[in-house]
Amino acid sequence: MRLLLDTAVLIFAVESPERLTKRATTLLQNTENILELNAVSLSEIAIKAARGKLRFSAADTHRALEDLDLRILPYTAHHAFYLFDLPPHHADPFDRQIIAQAVCEKIDISFQNF
Repeated sequence: MRLLLDTAVLIFAVESPERLTKRATTLLQNTENILELNAVSLSEIAIKAARGKLRFSAADTHRALEDLDLRILPYTAHHAFYLFDLPPHHADPFDRQIIAQAVCEKIDISFQNF
């Protein structure tokens, strides 16, 4: 199964795995699953770290990508155009981009309450 991780899932998986649900932990540990991360999540981490809202460095991010064996998915114009049709359930612009990509790519999304 392909899973697109929310930025918070990536951070929790590394810094505080006890915050993840049992289901999320099981999915992350299943080596048959393909774990993916939206390239926008890297921007979100960098922006929030630069603003002092997140203590997760570039080195932490690289290590998390390797430890979780994550594939980075590019964010394309096709994904961005889907935002025009996306209902306003999520106000966070990063979450909206992740959701748009997941819908376009037909990938399950793993958010922190997954």
